[in-house]
Amino acid sequence: MYFNSFDFLIFLPIVFVAYWLFEKRKIRFQNVILLIASYVFYGWWDWRFLSLIGLSTLVDYFVGIRISLCDTDKLKKRWLLVSIFFNLGVLSFFKYCHFFIDSWVDLCNSIGYDIKDVTTLNIILPVGISFYTFQTMSYTIDVYRDKLKPTKDFISFAAFVSFFPQLVAGPIERATHLLPQFLKERKYSKESISYGIKLIIWGFFLKLVLADRTAIYVNSVYNNVEYHDGLSLIFATILFAFQIYGDFAGYSLIAIGTAKLFGFDLMTNFRRPYFSGSIHEFWNRWHISLSTWFRDYLYIPLGGNRVGRYRWFFNLFITFLISGLWHGAKWTFVIWGAINGIYLIIEILCNGKKRKGILNIISTFCFISFAWIFFRANSVNDAFYIINKIFTEPGKLYIGSGDDIAASLYAVLAIFLLVIIEFKREYLQNITIINFFTKKEIGRMFMYATLIYLILYLGVFGHSQFIYFQF
Repeated sequence: MYFNSFDFLIFLPIVFVAYWLFEKRKIRFQNVILLIASYVFYGWWDWRFLSLIGLSTLVDYFVGIRISLCDTDKLKKRWLLVSIFFNLGVLSFFKYCHFFIDSWVDLCNSIGYDIKDVTTLNIILPVGISFYTFQTMSYTIDVYRDKLKPTKDFISFAAFVSFFPQLVAGPIERATHLLPQFLKERKYSKESISYGIKLIIWGFFLKLVLADRTAIYVNSVYNNVEYHDGLSLIFATILFAFQIYGDFAGYSLIAIGTAKLFGFDLMTNFRRPYFSGSIHEFWNRWHISLSTWFRDYLYIPLGGNRVGRYRWFFNLFITFLISGLWHGAKWTFVIWGAINGIYLIIEILCNGKKRKGILNIISTFCFISFAWIFFRANSVNDAFYIINKIFTEPGKLYIGSGDDIAASLYAVLAIFLLVIIEFKREYLQNITIINFFTKKEIGRMFMYATLIYLILYLGVFGHSQFIYFQF
């Protein structure tokens, strides 16, 4: 079920009413409602996927309890490895099986071994598997590290794993933050619900108006790169930088806002990343839940920056390389991750973090946008073709024809509005995502009504998938 679907428009109010009907009863009743709703939400794509999330829930629930009962670190580590190997095994099989097979075939063919007929399984990638496997792994790892006591409330744990607002595309919550919220009483709050609704409205604007309008031009160029000159490819790349931000930040805001409707707080996932003055700062602001996950569960265990310089560089590079592979089973994502790792190493060699200034912000945006070429390109060959055209054949700027021109214009206007709002929030004090238009209640209501009108009038409807659903 997509957030931007008619199904969700019916689903959410039903769950909301059913959930708050049990406010006066035990917390367990509300958690049962959330668990059922989450399984309906996830099973809407394909009911067969429920077996995977159910199995992952069972394994990590019992592993967490077993770890707490172990007397020695050796036994604790064995049970932790059960969780890690199970989750990574499931993730690798469903997400990377074809990738590894195809890569092996290509390697053999490149060195003279002609392999043509390879039989592979028809594997369907379960939606959101990269997100909930990382979330459940963080639970067992934190139990192992004594940062969290394992819960014996299976319903609460299952609801934590499958919590539908953030199940399929994050934020990737830590058990230390989200799980305790399922174990305590939640009270109906008009302020919290109002806050959540406003986050949802802004999230839908970013997705349906900014991201999906921008996607029309980006897709027309990136899916036909041979017909476009360098200037068009540059323009499409810049638009894609805002498309992926609007798409993913929009999803995160809808998720955070929806969670607010039920009395839950989710972590902030984006913090105005395109106002970063360095690559290091960008990754402290972009997809924060994933970047901090890799920091805490991969980078620091490898030694972080507490080792020699060359080992430190290796730790940075391998973390971003794996982060790239996490995003998708394609070499374009691996190269994208490697580029960002190299950026950070070069930044360190050039005397660390840059000072913030307009030139640093622009240069950081340019470097990040260059890396986005590999992220968006349909293949590695397409990516290098685009780069070659940008630097050798600038040519003319193609802005579309007919309805495409209008879509491009609306996209640019939406980006302009986003930049103004982000600027105010970045540089003016006490400006939040709720009062970024005006601090007066009447003015805020008028502006949010305007946003709703723009969503209905300019929004691209039709079940367009969120970009991060494929990961």
